[in-house]
Formats: sequence, C-alpha cells, structure tokens
Amino acid sequence: MADYPSRRLGGKTPLQCAVTPFLDQIASEGTLGLVDTIPEGFTPGSDVANLSVLGYDPKETYTGRGPLEAASQGIPLGPGDIAYRCNLVHIGEPPEGPAFMDDFTAGHISSPEAREIILEMNKKLNASRYQFYPGVGYRHLLVWRNAPGSPQTTPPHDIPGKPIAPFLPQGDCAEEILGLMHAAADILKDHPVNAARVAEGKKAANSIWLWGQGGKPQMAPLTQKYGLRGGMISAVDLLNGLGIYAGLKPLRVEGATGYIDTNYEGKAAMALDALKFMDFVFLHLEAPDEMGHEGNAEGKILAIEFFDEKIVGPILTRIGELGEYRILVLSDHPTPIDVKTHVGDPSPFAVLSSRREENLARGLKFSEAQAVAGGLIVSPGHLLMDKFLQDWSAFLGK
Repeated sequence: MADYPSRRLGGKTPLQCAVTPFLDQIASEGTLGLVDTIPEGFTPGSDVANLSVLGYDPKETYTGRGPLEAASQGIPLGPGDIAYRCNLVHIGEPPEGPAFMDDFTAGHISSPEAREIILEMNKKLNASRYQFYPGVGYRHLLVWRNAPGSPQTTPPHDIPGKPIAPFLPQGDCAEEILGLMHAAADILKDHPVNAARVAEGKKAANSIWLWGQGGKPQMAPLTQKYGLRGGMISAVDLLNGLGIYAGLKPLRVEGATGYIDTNYEGKAAMALDALKFMDFVFLHLEAPDEMGHEGNAEGKILAIEFFDEKIVGPILTRIGELGEYRILVLSDHPTPIDVKTHVGDPSPFAVLSSRREENLARGLKFSEAQAVAGGLIVSPGHLLMDKFLQDWSAFLGK
C-alpha cells in the first residue's frame, strides 16, 4: 500500500489521494508511526516483510519464499528438498532484440487454466524428481526432491519490461534449472490452454519462471509464544504458509482472488466471526501490491479505498462488540507505481486501542508523509508485533 510521491498524482502518493476515513480514524485517535520490515542486505519482498510483521527476525528464520508457500498447500518437505515458487509468465519475443519479461502473471491467467498446465508439466517433466503443484492464478510451486544445490534467482515481478538474460538462474545447479524452464516452454508452446487464450486475444503462458527457493524453515509458533489462538485470512499461499508456521489457522474466504476483484466483504466478515473464538486475526489484502506492480495509479487508489471502506470500516465499527481490543493496520512494504516493484523503505503503521491510555491521539492522518513527520519508527520491524501483543502502553512510554 505504501508508495512514493508521483508526478502523475500531483506529487502525492496513492494513499494520500485515496479517501480513507477509517484508516485516518485509527491514525488520528491511536498511534501512527513507521515500521522498518526489510533488514539490511535482504531483498525487499512480501516473504521477508511479513516475517517481520509477524514478529520473526528474518536474519534468523528466513530460508526462502517457496517453503512458506509449500506449507500453505500442505506439501511436506524433507531435509534435502528445495521448494521453488513457479510463476506462469509471458516472455516477449520481438523479431529484433532480446526476449523480455512482458507479463509476470501471464495475463492474470485463471486458476483452472493454470491448473491444467501445471498438471500437464508434472506428468511430462520427471515427476519423481521435480514435482509441480498448482496454486492460485499465476502462482504455483515446484519441489525439487533431494536437490544437490540451489542457484541464485530473481523474482519476475522485479524485472517487468526488462531483458531476461541477465536475470536467469546463475550459480550452483543453474544449468539444470534452466533446462527445466526450457523444457516447460516446449510444453507450453503448443498447449491447448494457450491456443485458446491466444484465440481470445489474451496473453499465453509461454514460460515458467522459478525463484524464491529454499528449504524448510525453523520457526517457533507465535501462538505458543504468546499463549493465544489465531487465524490467517489471505488469498495468497505465501501468507497462509507463514501463518501455518506461526501457528495460525488458515481461514479460507470464498471469492478471495489475490487481486482487486477479491471478496473484501467476505474477509471482513470472516475476521469478525473468527474473533468471537480467537484472540488474534491477521487479515491480508494483496490488491494494492498488484496495482503497484502494474503501475496502475487509479487501480491502486481504488484498492486502498476498497480496503478502507469494505474491510477496515466494518471491522472498526463492530470490533468493540467483542470486548477490549487493539487493531493494527500497516503496509508490509512499499510497491511504488512508478517503480513497479518492491522497495525496502519503512512503511506507515497505525495502532488503535480500546484503552484510551494506550493511544497517543495526535490527530494525524494515515499517510507516508504524516508517519514520517510523527517521528515514531520501529526498527528492526520484527519488534512491532511483540510490542503490539505484549504491552503497547509501555512501548509508548505511558
């Protein structure tokens, strides 16, 4: 959700342009600050950032994105197994010039279309060694059983419009992973799903892109540390996998897509229902991030406004019915519309407590600029969750 000021928006960020009365209420009546979720030396990504948000130090717990998503799908990993994120992508191949990353979502391919493709690859590409697992939309998994090594890889959403050659896997076992990608491209070239998509004027999923690999991480459950029951609401396997390792129960919402057309109202209703018997709920919305990757200023503003109106508003209005509470709203990392990828700058957060003495109540609005002006920053960012759950008042010096 966080962003940079943009010329397209008159020097404002999408968050500053969006109408967000409920986010502003939390910031104004509660406490507004900045949280630094990306440790120095780490690539800014949702995996590292959300580890921090959940209270885990990425320096101690991060192994890669793939194994977190594997947990969401219930895929067991052995000691020597490596899980890769597997995107279905569209590689542009102009008559002249290098191949480039045209669309890291393959035109936002649907889950049923993608599932057919992934299962076909699993049949044809040495399934005893390489196992493909279908996910949601363009997001899928590859598990390399007893992998002898792991190359350096690059997230495809970091290179939109760029030639792919400098960003292909490099180093240990790179040739084998490249060979797998080329073999997949041969299958995709004549696949019936792609033929139908092209006939409809859509982009074909003409390649896979492997990245975010890692082995099984070691994480102590958040629920055990704090003695609480908790749930995770997200359309994204990464967040559900993080939740599982943190001891949170995945709460599936019908119609949750991980895009701007997701079921906002269903997520809010699920959170409120879960809080009747759970102590803690983590609710994640992917849409502002997707709009940032697309460079879609209007779409990002709309996603933020939908978040405020359809998720934050209903929860804020009704959470008091459940007793005392604290509510935390934040962006895990910025995805600026003019950059189209993640950056590691600190992001705004706001906390509102039902206990009046736990609020600074400085009348600030929820925006990047006002969070900076407020002068409160939590760094390293993984400390925020501990303060939020343990003793917020003491953290504020009250």
